[in-house]
Amino acid sequence: MKPSLLLKDVLPFTLWYGLMIFLALCVDVVLHRFDLVYIGHNLGYVGTGLILFSFLYSLRKRKVIATGFPKTYLRKPEYMAWSGSILILVHAGIHFNALLPWLAVMLLLVNVASGLVGKFLLKRASDDLQASRQELLSSGIAMEEVEKRLYFEAIFVSGTKKWRVVHLPIALTLGIVSLLHIVTIFMFSK
Repeated sequence: MKPSLLLKDVLPFTLWYGLMIFLALCVDVVLHRFDLVYIGHNLGYVGTGLILFSFLYSLRKRKVIATGFPKTYLRKPEYMAWSGSILILVHAGIHFNALLPWLAVMLLLVNVASGLVGKFLLKRASDDLQASRQELLSSGIAMEEVEKRLYFEAIFVSGTKKWRVVHLPIALTLGIVSLLHIVTIFMFSK
């Protein structure tokens, strides 16, 4: 029996997203409790660095970076981006000082949600296609017939891989708003 959509996809997504917010709140509370709020300011830099570093795999995969082995860059860029997001959420804290930083935080939350949805949706579609292929092959159906029967599922998996068409503009907008935030900080910090 296949695990339900709720257990296989919705629950892990909710746990990862909720854990990110929970950890950010816990760290923020601890920093406030021990009067170490200034550390949160520096965590923004570290978080941004982790997120930027997580893009190295994408750049290597697309051959923008030609040196090194792709496996070297594959070392869990998702976790670096997720960890960086936690640090940026701690950096943002629960303070309302200006609109631009809060817009960046909202875009960060939407971007992480989009990334997690894409990750789980693509994994689910690929797993279902592979399971269907194995089931049909084990029943003795010829490979050509299996491919015909799974044509639309394969198209769905291919289409699911295109979720980046939605995710990348969100990430780009987040990058632009974050850059504006950083520039305004330097402009008005005197």
